[in-house]
Amino acid sequence: MKKFTFKGVLDGFRQSVQPQATRQEQEIQEQLKADHFTLKKTFRHGFPYSPTSFAFDPVQKLLAIGDKSGYIRILGRPGVDAHAKHEGESECAVLFAQFLVNEGALVTVTADDTIHLWNIRQKTPRIVQSLKFQRERVTCIHLPVGSKWLYVGTEKGNIHVVQIDTFALSGYIINWNKAIEVVRTSHPGAVIALCDNPLDANKLLIAFECGLLVLWDLKAKCAELRWQAAEAVKSLAWHYEGKYFVSSHTDGSICSWPTKPQAKPQSQVCPHAKINKDGNAEKCKAIYKVDLKTSATGETFTIFSGGMPSEKGSKSNCITVMVGKATTVLEMEHAVCDFITLCENPWPCETQEPYAIAVLLQYDLVLIDLLTPGFPCFESPYPMDLHESPVTCCTYLTDCPSDLVPAFYSVGRTTTSKKSCFSEREWPISGGEWSPASCSYSEIVITGHQDGSLKFWDSGAGTLQILYKLKTAKMFEKPRSHVAHSHPESDNPLAVHLIFLCSESRRLCVAGAMGQVMLFKFRKVESTSEVLVLEIPILYENFDDIYGTSPECDFLTGHQVQKTESSDSDKMAECTLKVRFGAQRKPPGFQSQLVCLTTGPNRRNVQVTSLCISSSYGLMAYGTEYGLVIIDIIQKICLLSVACPDLYGAHDPYSRTPKSPKRIENKEEQSRSPSSDQATDAEELQYNCLYVIVWKFFDKLDGTFSRSRSSSMSSIDMSSSESVTCLAFIESYAKRNDILSLVPTLWIGTSFGSILTLFITMPERDVRKSQPVLITINGGPVVRLKGSITSMSFLDSYGSIIPYTFETWRDEKRDNKDRTPTKSSSRTSPTFTPTTANTISNTSVAGGIAGGASAGGAVGGAVGGGAAGGAASGVAAGGAAGGAAGGAAGGAASGSGATTGGGMSSSSASSSGISGSVSTGLETLTDRQYIVIASEKQTKVFDVANQCCINRIQLSEMDFAVKAETITMKDGSCLATYLSNGHLMVHSLPSLKLLLDTDFLPLMELSFQTKCKQGIVDPMLSIWGQQIIVHEDTTQISKIFCFSHKGHGLYMASPTEIQKFTISSEFCQFILEMMGELYTVHEMPEQPKEGFFKGLFGGGAKLLDREELFGEQSGKANRSVARHIPGPNLEQLGQRASTAASEISRAHQLAMERGDKLNLLEERAERMANTAQDFSGTAHQLMLKYKDKKWYQL
Repeated sequence: MKKFTFKGVLDGFRQSVQPQATRQEQEIQEQLKADHFTLKKTFRHGFPYSPTSFAFDPVQKLLAIGDKSGYIRILGRPGVDAHAKHEGESECAVLFAQFLVNEGALVTVTADDTIHLWNIRQKTPRIVQSLKFQRERVTCIHLPVGSKWLYVGTEKGNIHVVQIDTFALSGYIINWNKAIEVVRTSHPGAVIALCDNPLDANKLLIAFECGLLVLWDLKAKCAELRWQAAEAVKSLAWHYEGKYFVSSHTDGSICSWPTKPQAKPQSQVCPHAKINKDGNAEKCKAIYKVDLKTSATGETFTIFSGGMPSEKGSKSNCITVMVGKATTVLEMEHAVCDFITLCENPWPCETQEPYAIAVLLQYDLVLIDLLTPGFPCFESPYPMDLHESPVTCCTYLTDCPSDLVPAFYSVGRTTTSKKSCFSEREWPISGGEWSPASCSYSEIVITGHQDGSLKFWDSGAGTLQILYKLKTAKMFEKPRSHVAHSHPESDNPLAVHLIFLCSESRRLCVAGAMGQVMLFKFRKVESTSEVLVLEIPILYENFDDIYGTSPECDFLTGHQVQKTESSDSDKMAECTLKVRFGAQRKPPGFQSQLVCLTTGPNRRNVQVTSLCISSSYGLMAYGTEYGLVIIDIIQKICLLSVACPDLYGAHDPYSRTPKSPKRIENKEEQSRSPSSDQATDAEELQYNCLYVIVWKFFDKLDGTFSRSRSSSMSSIDMSSSESVTCLAFIESYAKRNDILSLVPTLWIGTSFGSILTLFITMPERDVRKSQPVLITINGGPVVRLKGSITSMSFLDSYGSIIPYTFETWRDEKRDNKDRTPTKSSSRTSPTFTPTTANTISNTSVAGGIAGGASAGGAVGGAVGGGAAGGAASGVAAGGAAGGAAGGAAGGAASGSGATTGGGMSSSSASSSGISGSVSTGLETLTDRQYIVIASEKQTKVFDVANQCCINRIQLSEMDFAVKAETITMKDGSCLATYLSNGHLMVHSLPSLKLLLDTDFLPLMELSFQTKCKQGIVDPMLSIWGQQIIVHEDTTQISKIFCFSHKGHGLYMASPTEIQKFTISSEFCQFILEMMGELYTVHEMPEQPKEGFFKGLFGGGAKLLDREELFGEQSGKANRSVARHIPGPNLEQLGQRASTAASEISRAHQLAMERGDKLNLLEERAERMANTAQDFSGTAHQLMLKYKDKKWYQL
């Protein structure tokens, strides 16, 4: 007899389960392989966050911007936009940047005192080599035009010289103690500015921090002239003739200094200083930079930033332009970081002919036209206004309808007229070359902002262009100031939190910070109408620790839904947001149709956590932190407003069984009221509610708490309210094994990991506007996962994503025509066909019917009791016998069994759990329908018809999913997941095989979205502390991280920039073709030559042989001063060179050996030839000897 073991029982169980799973895997052939996936960051759009440096190439017409994170952005003409980053220790602020004019190279200095040389002759800039200063900090750099020697000023007051080509430090050095006066006893401070005389390159002007100015003779290696300013120096600028220069100071003054020994400046002015009553000049702020340029007509432009009066209320953030006696002050919206005067002539020894000023602001880039009177600004072609209001959420749509982008562009062009204040001249930054790449599909990015606005962007062909802007703030009155602390989001009550766009029907649904949900419909013509308002409360009769230890609690099932026009919105005294009174003009584009204001206990505004719309059903559903709301967008009424515990009915696994509902008496009925128990004034209802404020700290603290859900909730889990986190409309199977009952279904995912369903019964198409839509609460979770549900998607029998049904958009300007039939006309799922139904055996069908009655049929029986003019909600089907038929006259009743208006509503008595043996009722492949459910801790593929889980994966205890989406690729569908550990994973569907797992983006890089700004103090709390900072706002981070079809994605890399990426190997091959060329061949303007008379009498430009002065003759530099770091390209070239050298030596050695062998062979051949010749001679002699003799004489 075989010995009984527990292992044997498990093995037998596995053998009984595995064959079916194997059979299902073999039935669906998955096309996606690991070779199809490669992760790569593609394009970056927006304005560089916290810019720190600025550079311009006047010949190539390229602009470079460095920021505090070590990123470099190079801009040219529209489409030419390169992005690179300093790596390693140099991943810090870019302090200085300067182009090698017309050389296709850029020099940058980072905060770790490292100088880098970038090669920009290819599409992607790369570092060629670096030089790290080890003993001194770099404070300024200067590279003369056409020179290969870079001057580097340091904090210790020394000036070093670096050869650009080799990045070798010259032996020539200007020490601070030789530059100062002999009698000076103090250190002059750091070197603030360096610039050489435009007419005499041998003279280098040095500005020290203390105000000491030194004109250094490079050949003589001594100071020729010295000046001492009264205030600290901020910047220097030469006049093109080299006879004088100007300096700006911390007291707001500009001093002019001649190139002569003079103790005081020739002139000193404070351009913005006002004379007070005492006759003294008022104090001004520092002038951070001054520039001196001369036009061809001889006019001198003095341009500077800062210098405004220090008094309160005075203007700040200004650029001042002084031309002759005229002074123009240009006020900027943000702080000025730097500015550069753009000139036609790159050589400083002639008139430069300035034509524009490029101003780098803290949050913008502004170009000022100097050739147009009034100095207007150029209109920027770049998407620099992405952060005009902080971005709060993003939506990324690929493969949109082909007519959607032109439609958005047409309405955007009509609603936003071009401002007349812009310059009519072309954008001066026109470097590089770019040709739009042809793309077979459209890409649209929608950004929601803090001020309630939405921006629609065309992101195709590697660019980002604004299409259309929608302002939701126009719908509401300005919020009152006294409610500033009534809600955590009241500081930004209009902020957009969720966006859902049905691109086919052009219906837009937007959720705001205060629980407002707005429905928009796209129209090409202007209209004027009032906005319909629905006030929808989610209330409980006794909110006594609903999620605490109390085993029972009362729920108010007759929810009050107040439906008003905008004229009645002033009655909502306790609602923070109020819709504007009267009819509103609605410009072409998305026009508001409906506003839903949802409130929770004590009429508190709730957070909307999920959003979904179905144009084919004419329904909109949104989940909140307390429950679920379903709106009929055709009849403009609320169908269901229910708390999360009510969705479970009598099968709540968390023991939150509600008590008997109490009837709410109303005073009078309202026409088209969504509830038969509705009162005219909600304030008359008195509820004894206890609201428990829970910020979900433990829910976000660690995966072992809220993210590791078990069948029985712990006390920590119960302290958090359950919210609806995911919604999806689909035509699905009503009962297990019942393949004949494909009914419209709403699938619901909650923060507790439960998946619930609601069945929807739609009236006939011709009576859709008058007959009610009936909703059945199924009751009990279909399936449960660990952690909060993040996404749901449906697959057909071939493993492809089932497209949602929709109603196509119709242009209302055209003649009245019947709507064309759409995909929504068929009420059957794409997985179900008549052919499929005929192939099912009678046994299977009988078994399916015996398992339980169709919910659709039960709901159909309930339709008969509905009264016209109202909508019934919450009606449920019965059991196996067919269910009880009942209707509602028009009330919003929850699924907990409320009795409303003569109709009857009851929860379904059957639970659709996953326990039990796996059914074999569906043997045909085409009958299956799968749902892919992703939570923070798990992912499951669920067979809807058989109601069993066929595949699952689980994350480690320390990690959780921040974002998960099912996307389509060229050959199939897959699940893309971004984890909290920074990894990005891709799994095949439905087998959930791992196709890609790579380190992508540390979650801390997105911490700018978090509310907690404090760092980690205790290193022992590095794990917990970091999770507290980041996990507290992972919900917000997920709103700015998007996956889209075709393997594309994007996220907000900084508060002002969008970073796009792809996981498609095929797309990675075409990225370079879509990028623009940075460097183009331009002829360098000829350097002015020294004329005969100028050379004879002086005044011409004097050339300097810097190679002779700074080269090998200057000696060797101290190796401890700086360390040379070869770039990756040089290392590769070195390796290639060494490899080539070794191959050449080997080939040479082989050639030598071959030569030796050939010589030996030649000697042997020569000996053989000599031997043959001797043999020939002997044979000839023998022939002559016996030539005349007869044979008998031999």
